[in-house]
Formats: sequence, C-alpha cells, structure tokens
Amino acid sequence: QVQFVESGGGLVQPGGSLRLSCAASGIISRRDLMAWYRQAPGKQREWVAAISSVGGTVYVESVKGRFTISRDNAKNTVFLQMNSLKPEDTAVYYCNTYPSANFGWGQGTQVTVSS
Repeated sequence: QVQFVESGGGLVQPGGSLRLSCAASGIISRRDLMAWYRQAPGKQREWVAAISSVGGTVYVESVKGRFTISRDNAKNTVFLQMNSLKPEDTAVYYCNTYPSANFGWGQGTQVTVSS
C-alpha cells in the first residue's frame, strides 16, 4: 500500500511563491501519472496538475503558466512549484495517482494566500 506525505504549504501573500513536496512510500507503477489535487473550503477536491514518468505534464487551465509540476522517480517524490499565487489558490493540497486516485489520501498541506 502506498502512502503519501505532503509538505511545503504555508501562508503567503498574493503574488508569492511556494514549493510543495509529496513523498510516496511504496512502489508506484511507472505507468501511473502522479498528480496534485486541492480542496478549498466548502468545495470538492479538484485535480490541479499531473505528470507522467517520462515528464509529460498537464495542468488545469486556472494554473497554467503559474504552477510547475516535477517528479523525481528515484526518490518517489513529486513537487509543485507555485508562482504568482492568488487568493483562489487557497486550499489543502494533496498528491495521488491520476486520472484516478488509486491510493488513500495523505493529510495534505495547507496553502493560504492572503494579504
């Protein structure tokens, strides 16, 4: 069973940056894409960005040009560099496989964008 530990969140002003990390314990198939998801208060969890084992990426329209997902296969770690953050990016961020979340959710990491 794979478990995820997300970290790197915090409070940042609009326009600021954060870098999130997700460490996965256990083996994830190289056929699985890895993704970041987020859940804002009162809203459903949504997919944000995904990356294949060979580095192909895809993003939800609202974060294109601002967020960059990357992956270290040797360390089973996925990153999310978030720049030009907006208040609407405020959410708890999680990682899991994509397009279906095949494993249990970690505790997530809180990102709050506020002045």
